[in-house]
Amino acid sequence: MSEHLADGSVIRKLWIAEAGRYRDHLLRLDTESRHSRFGGGVSDDFIERYVRTTFPLNAAVHGFFADGVLRGAAELRPLGPGFATEAEAAFSVESPWQSHGVGSILLGRTLLAARNRGIKTLHMACLANNRRMQELARKFAAELTFDFGSVIGEVEAARPTPMSVLREFVADGCGFATAVLDVHSRMLTASIGAAGRR
Repeated sequence: MSEHLADGSVIRKLWIAEAGRYRDHLLRLDTESRHSRFGGGVSDDFIERYVRTTFPLNAAVHGFFADGVLRGAAELRPLGPGFATEAEAAFSVESPWQSHGVGSILLGRTLLAARNRGIKTLHMACLANNRRMQELARKFAAELTFDFGSVIGEVEAARPTPMSVLREFVADGCGFATAVLDVHSRMLTASIGAAGRR
C-alpha cells in the first residue's frame, strides 16, 4: 500500500500519465542534486528527452509526494531487452526533503518491484562524493566497489513470493486510487478558483 510519512506525505507508483510530474520534479532539482542524480551536469532539454524515454522502457517509477507535489523519485530501469535479470536504480530527492528517510522508503519499494520482476542484480551508480547514496546502499547491505571515481552498489534481490507480489499489487492499487483522488482534487480546486474569479 502507499506508505505515509510522518507529515502526511505519500510514497506511491507513478503512472504513465504522470510523466509531466516526474519531469517537473527533475527540473526542480538544485544543481548539486541534479549532478548527483545524473552523474554530471545536464540541461533542461536533456531532462525533457530523458523523461520521454522513461515510461516506454518498462521503467517503474515510485514517487514521494508532499502536499500533492512530487518531491522525490526512485526509478527502476531494466537493463537489456525482454525479461531482463539486471536493472539500474536511480534516486532523486529535492534538497528540503533529503535526510528525512525518503530515500530509504523509495529504495525499499524499488527492491520490492525488482524482486517481483525477476531482477537478480540491481545496480546503483553514484559519484564518489555522494555520501547519502553510499549510506543508503550500505543500509540495504549493498556491496560497494569503487571504479573510476564512482561507486557502484549491487544488491542481490530476493526471489518473488506470493506475498511480495500481493504487497506490490496492493500498493499499486492504493497508489492508483490516491492518484485518481489527487487529480479530482486538483480539478475541483481549479474549478473553484475559476468560479471565484468570475
